Formats: sequence, structure tokens, C-alpha cells
Amino acid sequence: MLPAVPERAVDELGRTAGGPETLGLLVRDQHTRRLLLLRAVLDAAGSAAPDVCPATALARLREDWSLLEEAERLEPSARRRGRPRGAGPGERRRQDGFVPGPGWPGGSAPVSGRLPVPAPVSGWPGGSVRAHGQPYGLAPESETLDGPAPPSAPVPAPEYGSDWSPSLFPFPSVPEGPYGPGGFPVAAEEDPTAGNRPPPSPVRDLLLHPFIGPWARDTLRTLGAGAGPLPARDAREQARAFAHFGALAAVAAARAGVSYAVRLMAYDGVLTLPSLGALRTGGSGSGATEVAVAHRRGRLTFRVRGEADVVVRPQSGAGAWSEAAAWTSAYTLPGLVPGSAAVPLDDLDPYRTARGGPRPDTLSGPASLDDADRKHWLHTWSGTAAALATGGERRLAESVTLLRCLVPLAAPACSVPGGAGGSCSGTRREAFGAVLSSAPATPTAFAATLVHEIQHTKLAALSDMMTLHHAGPAARHFAPWRPDPRPYDGLLQGAYSHLALADFFQRGALAATLPNRRDAAWAQHARYQAQVAAVLPALVGSGDLTVRGRRFVDRMVEVYETLAEQPPPRGHAARATAYVQAARALWNRRHAPGE
Repeated sequence: MLPAVPERAVDELGRTAGGPETLGLLVRDQHTRRLLLLRAVLDAAGSAAPDVCPATALARLREDWSLLEEAERLEPSARRRGRPRGAGPGERRRQDGFVPGPGWPGGSAPVSGRLPVPAPVSGWPGGSVRAHGQPYGLAPESETLDGPAPPSAPVPAPEYGSDWSPSLFPFPSVPEGPYGPGGFPVAAEEDPTAGNRPPPSPVRDLLLHPFIGPWARDTLRTLGAGAGPLPARDAREQARAFAHFGALAAVAAARAGVSYAVRLMAYDGVLTLPSLGALRTGGSGSGATEVAVAHRRGRLTFRVRGEADVVVRPQSGAGAWSEAAAWTSAYTLPGLVPGSAAVPLDDLDPYRTARGGPRPDTLSGPASLDDADRKHWLHTWSGTAAALATGGERRLAESVTLLRCLVPLAAPACSVPGGAGGSCSGTRREAFGAVLSSAPATPTAFAATLVHEIQHTKLAALSDMMTLHHAGPAARHFAPWRPDPRPYDGLLQGAYSHLALADFFQRGALAATLPNRRDAAWAQHARYQAQVAAVLPALVGSGDLTVRGRRFVDRMVEVYETLAEQPPPRGHAARATAYVQAARALWNRRHAPGE
């Protein structure tokens, strides 16, 4: 199921820049891993003991998955016919009762034989539609939001065992051939660098989003508990995670034109709907607030007890419009190149940064953006593609292909209000395609950030596909860009990013026509080149490299030697060398053996 890595791809990536097919290979592998991780969540929930995964939560999880499957089935035909979202067969199916897909136990048997029968909810726009499911972690209530529920006979609990195989699995394999941005195959007549790609269905697009990785890992952690009830904190996190999955299913169904009524849960006064936006409720603290949501004819209506209804109209691609002050729309930046997909600037998703765990010292916390912040990001973003292209077309193509989402971070503590200040950025291995960054100062600075973080993205993906070395986690290596000792893998990651930056700034210096820009680019190149030179002996001399790992590092050496053929002006080289020597001397004093 997982693709092999050809030698050509190892060579390309070792030289720091991958071609379209190599990048497509990385994307395809990561997408497959993300789906396998999601499947692991579904399997773990089905096999977990009731005190680890409550029966009500498990039943709702299956209902939400069935809603995803219906959206997946309906959307392709809707796109072929070109019908407007919110009208068509899906509307009737939700009103007449859901028919599960072929992957569910019992085939096409009516849902009433397997899942709790939903009660009708009155008063929603368009008349009567079926209510879908109970809130996660809550027992069924005796009445709906609009009055007493009609009596119903007990329904047998769904059977969830080895025969449960949702029809979204397995996903069709991606055919071999040229790949366009996003890793999707392109037709022979399409230009892989022009941003062309066939649009995925809403379900696939949502399930392949970078933040599904962190969500799945957090959820698996709560489902992998041993015997006995979950600790209170894990139980709360599991309820949040399952509720988030319900919101994701609701978004996919709305984008596919399925009419429905569901009950979702807002936590800390916020209900986030991935790719659409977020609803603020009157709830506060860490408690949960039930939100009734109905979708019909392209409109979402949110109802919270004691609050005014909020009507939202989803927009094509991302975002949703509403007159209500309680609604915040998701925000996207234009595609880097004409025809490429827009890039979400996501300050809403609860899984965009690590929840509850330690955060690297070099990263600040997540930021919430106002209109002025978004304008600043847009202004800087508008010049980023041109800045990337100065470092070579492949740097631009890599960002177009691999960047799926940007997460704004707060300004680091070292920054100076009103000035350029400091900046920070990072990636998360489980969130392939997402780059976290504080607000960029200039397009060139942000282009360098993308080059740096895309290198981490590529190397992490390649390391998932093949073993580059067998070095342990002991932190003992000098790295001139860090004050602390680094493990071998961290040294390799840092050198790989800095080598690409040395290439990026050298190309920029050679192409620059203005003396000040050329001088600044040479200074940056000299510093990164000197830093790489300081660690290459440790990388090359390691006996822990595998055969393919040594091939990869040898290609890095080739790039370093090629860059050295066009050295920077003498003054920049001398200052860069002095900088590295001072960093090494300080490091030796701090981390000398025996101290």
C-alpha cells in the first residue's frame, strides 16, 4: 500500500530540491499514512472497553462516519451535474431516512436496525428534517431542544466488529505518473508547475487536512488506555476529539449538499467547523455547550438554547458568510501561483498546535488574528511567490505542492513592538503540510521561512518512508544554530534546512540587481554555508548511516561543494567563519565533558 522510494527520489531530495514526481510520492505516502491513522482510530474505538469509549460516543462516531460516506457518494455526481450545493438527491435522502453504504454491516439495510432512530426536530428552516445523533459523551435526553421527543422503542446497539469496513476505505490508490501541486496526478497535457489539480471531494479534502494527524494521535492516546475507566482529563479530551469529528462530518455533508440536522458540542464557548469558521456561544470555561445545527439549501442554522439563531452560508472552497457577530469565517490566502489552491491561514482549529503537551522553547503560542493582522499577512504573502522564485523555480514549486496550511503564531518574546523584532516558525511531524509561523516581516523573510520549513517537511516524510540512520536519541553533537547539544537526527534535519537556505540566498545574491539586496543575500548565504560546513564532518563520518542514508548525505555534500564554487565576498565569509568559531567556543565551555 505504501510506495517505495526510488534511488532517483533519494538523489533529488539529497540535493535539497525534489521534482514533481518525487514531491507527489511524498504527498501520496503521507496521505496514505493519514488515512491509516484515521482507520486506526475507528478500529481502536470499536475494540475499546465501554469504560474507555462509552457506548453513546461509539454509536455517534459511527453515525458521523455514515454521514461522511453519504457526502462522499453524493458529491462526485453533484459536481458532474453542476447542481448548486444544498439541493438534489442528498436533500431527499436525509428526509427519508439514511441508507448506510455498502461498507456497513447489513449492507443497505435501513439505519433503524443498526443505529439509534433520530427524532424529528420541529421549527428548523424548510420544515422537518431528521435529527442526527446524540452529543458525544451524553446520554440520550428525554426531550429535544424544541419540546418533548416522541416515544420510541429501544434500538439494539450497533454491532461493531471485524466486519465493519467503511466504504471510504480503502481509498483508491493514486496512479503513477506526473504530479501537480498537492501531489495529485495531472493529465499529460497539464503543466505540473502551473498549479493544476483535480479538486478532491469535500470528504477526502477534509480527511487529508494536516490537522487530522494531530487529532488522530490525540484520540488514539485516549483510546489506548489500559483497563479501568479513563482519567478525567483523558475523558474530557476524548469527548472533545469525538465532538470535533462530528463537526468535520457536518462540514463535509454541507459541502456535498446533504440536508440534515445534527447536535454538535461547543467547548470553551467555541464550536469550530473545519474549513468554514467558528461559532462563539455564551458558554465559558472548559464546559460543553450543545449546539443544534441544521443544513438545508446551502444554509447552516445554528441554535443554542437561550441565544439568537445564527445563519451561515458556506462559500466555495473555504469560509462561510454570516451577518451574525458570533460567527468568525475561516480565512485563506490566495494561491501562490495562478491556478494553485488557496492556502488557509488558520487561527481557529483546536488541533493547529499541540494540546496540553510541552511546546518547543523556540515557538510561541497560537495567535488569533484581527482584520489588521490578516491584512499584514496578505500584504507579505502577495510578494512571497516572487521572493521564492529568486531562489529557483523548484523552491516555489515545493511550496505550492507541499504547503497546505499556515498557522499564525504570536510574536516571540524577543520581538520588539513596532520593529522587525524576532520571529519563530516550525512544523509538526504529525501535521504534514502545515507550517507554523509568527507574522512575517517581509516577503523575502517569509520565503526563507518556507524554504526552511519545507525542508523539514520533506525530510520528515522521507524518514517515514525509509531508514536513513540508526543513531540513537543521545544529544551530543554541536550545531552552530543551537546552544544545546543535538541528537544525530536533529543535526541532519538542521543541516538539511540550512543547506537549502544557503542555496536559496546564493541564488538570490547572484540574481539581485540592487547592491543592498545583493549584499544582504550574500551575508545570509555565507552564514548558512559556514554553519553547514561545521557539521558536515559529523554527518558524513557517522557509522550509523544506512546505505541509502549515506547516499542521501553524499548528495548533500555535492550541493555544498557546488555552492562553494561561487564563494561570497571575502568580508562576509570572514564574518561567517568568526561567528561559527565563537559559537563553537561557547558551546565547548558549556558542554565540555565532565561538566
